[in-house]
Amino acid sequence: MSTASKGKFGLFGWFAASMVVFWLLLAIGPFVWTVWGSFKVQGDFFSKADWRNAIYGVMTTVETGEAFTGNGYRGAWIQEEFWRNVLNTSIVVFFTVIISLTLGTLGGYALARSGFRYAFFILIAALVFRAMPHITLVSGYLLPFFEWNLWGRLSTTIVVLVAINQPFTLWMLHSFFLNIPKDLDESALIDGCTRFEAFRFVIVPVMWPGVITTGLFSFLLAYNDFVVTSMLLSSENQTMVPRIASFLGTVREQGNVMFAVSAVVSAIVPLFFLVLFFQRQIVSGLTAGAVKG
Repeated sequence: MSTASKGKFGLFGWFAASMVVFWLLLAIGPFVWTVWGSFKVQGDFFSKADWRNAIYGVMTTVETGEAFTGNGYRGAWIQEEFWRNVLNTSIVVFFTVIISLTLGTLGGYALARSGFRYAFFILIAALVFRAMPHITLVSGYLLPFFEWNLWGRLSTTIVVLVAINQPFTLWMLHSFFLNIPKDLDESALIDGCTRFEAFRFVIVPVMWPGVITTGLFSFLLAYNDFVVTSMLLSSENQTMVPRIASFLGTVREQGNVMFAVSAVVSAIVPLFFLVLFFQRQIVSGLTAGAVKG
């Protein structure tokens, strides 16, 4: 390689590295700043006089005697009982993911192995349903839920989230099943397996990364949802995201911003470790779904 080529490659490498660093600062910077600010008082974190107060904790030291304080976390988790909202979120997310994956794997496998034309139209209908705004779908559930006294319950919210999420899981898992050769099914059937046994013991283990990837996206949909949970859940059964929004207050009631900041950090940290733990399966699943094998 010539010196000129090395120079061009080196310049391109420096440019690429600088862009990666710039992107990391944009992506990670706000999160790090929020985590840091959650241990300050509102006068420091939202200081208009000097933004450096959020770094040094001037007002935090005056009010608490230390540069860092956990009052925001104590207020959110103990005083406002944010742990109840975390528990509600865990229940909603768990059942939404389990039901969505169960129906999605069975439906995706059936459509992938079906030779009929109706499979295509079912997938198109699912895609159209998934593209609709969530609020237009939720509004259709409100009247029967009020009439049947089902509004405000976690179970009804799970049903709606599964209905909204199911087209996505169906599409994702259908694409994964298409990449698995039909020879595996046929070999299992020849060996004496039933169709369901072939699906359970042969096909699912092969596409397990795809199941984890789809499950993670289903998890994020239910975990981060605001529209559905805020419209269908009562104040006693609120999940984390609507509860965090309520910490900000309304035109009639003053909120506590630091409670909201601390709750946001509490909600984000589990996501970070979840993605970190499943990163290999996520990359493997996305690759398997994108490349025809």
